[in-house]
Amino acid sequence: MSKSNKGAAMSRLHQVARLARTSLAARLLAHGFYAGQDQIMLSLHDDDGQTPGQLASRLGVRPPTITKTINRLQAQGFLEKRASDTDARQAHIFLTETGRDAIRAVEKSVKKTEKQALKGFDKKDVKQLSKLLLRIEANLSDLTLIDDEAAADVEGTTEVEPEVEAEAAE
Repeated sequence: MSKSNKGAAMSRLHQVARLARTSLAARLLAHGFYAGQDQIMLSLHDDDGQTPGQLASRLGVRPPTITKTINRLQAQGFLEKRASDTDARQAHIFLTETGRDAIRAVEKSVKKTEKQALKGFDKKDVKQLSKLLLRIEANLSDLTLIDDEAAADVEGTTEVEPEVEAEAAE
């Protein structure tokens, strides 16, 4: 690979992800949701009653980010917090009736964005793309394994750039 093409795949992946988030955010906003809130709603739809820590872990974000988003969704009437039956210090998050009713709009927004993004792809292309994205996700999910080349690139640097940390939390 020539030097000018190094990082081209990651750059393109980043750009596509950004465009997908922007497109989805516009659709969600029409239903009263902000970017990122859909993931919490869908996660609770799959498994209602999770703790903020469980949601943060499941979605790969930091607990303060989840807490802030949960509070916004609660203020909007989509979620409610309930004290744990076994540990009064712990809260569980549940969809309200309004939240359950809104799930269809969230799912429809996600589906329309996916349809727009995959326009012109056949089923075989979509299946191959999904497999490739899963491999990329698996490769990037294991942050404990840094290969020798990556370690040489950072030459002993252990701190994460603040912008990278902020973006990773989004």
